[in-house]
Amino acid sequence: MAQRVLVTGMSGLIGGVVRAELESDYELSALNRSDVPGITTLRGDLADLEAIRPAFEGQDVVVHLAAKSGEAFTWEEFRDTNLVGTYNVLEAAREAGVKRVVYASSGATVSGWESEEPYKAIVEARYDDVPDSWPIITHTMATRPSGIYASTKVWGESIGRRFADTFGISVICLRIGYVNAENRPTHPRHYSVWCSQRDIAQMVARAIAAPAEVGFDIFFVLSENKWGYRDLEHPRQVLGFEPRDRAEDHRQ
Repeated sequence: MAQRVLVTGMSGLIGGVVRAELESDYELSALNRSDVPGITTLRGDLADLEAIRPAFEGQDVVVHLAAKSGEAFTWEEFRDTNLVGTYNVLEAAREAGVKRVVYASSGATVSGWESEEPYKAIVEARYDDVPDSWPIITHTMATRPSGIYASTKVWGESIGRRFADTFGISVICLRIGYVNAENRPTHPRHYSVWCSQRDIAQMVARAIAAPAEVGFDIFFVLSENKWGYRDLEHPRQVLGFEPRDRAEDHRQ
């Protein structure tokens, strides 16, 4: 029998990409604010634990994509969806005996480093000012969130760690790069942080299928970008992730 996978936020861009990647191999359902055509959907507000509990019953894995992203939301909106909502997803998963939660974190958890050189020159495409090599930001280094959204993702990773350590749930945090509808870089910064749609789809699939001994871990997810500054060796070694796309292939 196929594993049962619940996806929150399936109606979003990444949610749709993930659905296309997973639906032939898993029994999918959705927890969403609106119905997802062709998928069993529980409509609910993540801030309401009692309302969302039924979606988790009988699930093997939860892929938690739903979030308020960017900086165009109020503190209350960030709080209810990204903080309370993430806690509720983890708590409902724990109560239902879910084995693994794949949490959509963000590369924005470290993008504050872009205020310093050489990362500032890299994202501003001042390539003549970039040294031949630069220190790669790894998952073990201190976070440096660039805004409230990014800060909520740091908290999500932290509460995920607590659930993994306390309750034995596998929590895999994916620090996702810039995924867009155009599926190509559209801004100079993207040549550093872009992630193609098929690369994020691959990574989610690998996280779901990761060995059981991966209890808690954090992985950067982006394409094989010449000007990237976030580590891809850790996801290669642990999950076998191999990016298929490169931002440089889209240079005009």
